[in-house]
Amino acid sequence: MGGQVMADALQWIGGGLIIAGGLAVIIGAIGLLRLPDVYARIHAAGVVDTAGVALMILGMICLSPSWLITVKLLLVGIFLFFTSPISGHAIAQVAHDQGIEPVGHDETKPGKTASNTGETDQ
Repeated sequence: MGGQVMADALQWIGGGLIIAGGLAVIIGAIGLLRLPDVYARIHAAGVVDTAGVALMILGMICLSPSWLITVKLLLVGIFLFFTSPISGHAIAQVAHDQGIEPVGHDETKPGKTASNTGETDQ
């Protein structure tokens, strides 16, 4: 009887993790559509999607029937954990090299104020 309770608990935990991961991926997709510039969109895609996929993989591990499937899921998770930030960094580097400025970027550098740049407060 105890084994059945544990199996049921793992099914509920696995299902909950998969649903939570799916919600995180949906939130990341909304961020891609709503955020103002490429840098904010990269952040939404990189952080939220990595977390969403990690949650979904953990859920699938809870539901996996054999250790071989668990090992494969762990390897996929490790691969995604490393490649998602690398691809986000590559996209950000290309955007920076193309001269794309973040939205709301202030041209005043640290140490400069409006009074010594010739700007007035009028």
